[in-house]
Amino acid sequence: MKLITTRFGALALAAFILAASSCKKDQAVNQQQNLANGKSLKAQSLGKYDNGFFLINEGWYGHGTGSVSFYSFATGTKQDSIFTKENPGKNLNPATSTLEYGTIFNNKLFLVSKVGGPVVITDPYSLVELGRIAAVGSNNWQAFVGIDATKGLLSSANGVYPFNLTTYTTGTKLTSVTGSVGDMIKSGNYIFVLSQSKGVVILNAADYSVAKTISGMVVAFTKTPDGSVWAAGGTSLIKINPSTLAVTTITLPFTANSTWFAWHPGSITASTQNNTVYIANNGTFSGATTIYRYIDGNAASLTNPFITIPAGKELYGSGIGYIPQTNQLAVTTVKSGFGTNYGVNDLYFYDLNGNQVSDLPYSGYYFPAIPVFH
Repeated sequence: MKLITTRFGALALAAFILAASSCKKDQAVNQQQNLANGKSLKAQSLGKYDNGFFLINEGWYGHGTGSVSFYSFATGTKQDSIFTKENPGKNLNPATSTLEYGTIFNNKLFLVSKVGGPVVITDPYSLVELGRIAAVGSNNWQAFVGIDATKGLLSSANGVYPFNLTTYTTGTKLTSVTGSVGDMIKSGNYIFVLSQSKGVVILNAADYSVAKTISGMVVAFTKTPDGSVWAAGGTSLIKINPSTLAVTTITLPFTANSTWFAWHPGSITASTQNNTVYIANNGTFSGATTIYRYIDGNAASLTNPFITIPAGKELYGSGIGYIPQTNQLAVTTVKSGFGTNYGVNDLYFYDLNGNQVSDLPYSGYYFPAIPVFH
């Protein structure tokens, strides 16, 4: 009897191990399939808005405020107006403002509005508001960059302001850079800002003094894994060394146009895995229908468009973003033309071979400004 029990136990144990191994293999296969479909499985969620990314929407100017949407990797669907849903009684008014920029820094989501709107800081996983700069008609904020746990900078149509991340108050406007300033990024000991009048202005992070100016640049910024900062203007794509500030110039097969007329974040993004840059070929007053890829050191990679979006569509706002969780490109478009065409939207996903892998069409006057990733 004892011998039979022992053999039965051994057989049962072997069956259990085989089943467990099979289960793990099935889970691995399912996870790979989800990743291939633009979905990501997380062992532990940090909050409701963890497993996906945000779309910051301008809103229909004069008809309603901007909004924040969330795309879920798990469901492949989009939730809209999540800021107002998570913060009853609070909003991003006035309706005449434009929500144009967003970024996550130091575990906080910063939402930046132009044309008299507020700057709002939220928890990036719950979207609960943590603080704000109130809306004031004279404000015209454009972008934010974090420097350390207590300091950041806010760019605006009339210069750059220090931003205290403890009290959420601004300081005295910098004297080192003036006029309209848009995108900003930090790398190493420098802060790179895009000035309408001077191009790229590089500031020392320690005291905000000017270290270098690179004229002629109108599209910015992105950063590759090696720390290099990238911008473009005319037919030049430039790579800036974050330590020496040396500039390498690459010739583009198109003209990189500015967005100063109705400023939005630059249509340029980079891989988080290797030193590859993606830049849209925007028109002077219209969005791109093609996106180019530059593999650092490979001039031939710019010979032809990497992505040509479906006919009748064009990028809106920044238009492109690299999704670090899935290693895909997110591309936001509207129907080409004007008027009611702006109510026809598509969120496209492309793999790293330039193939479209999925499309989420949706209707409404969102006017997407920029995707924001954890």
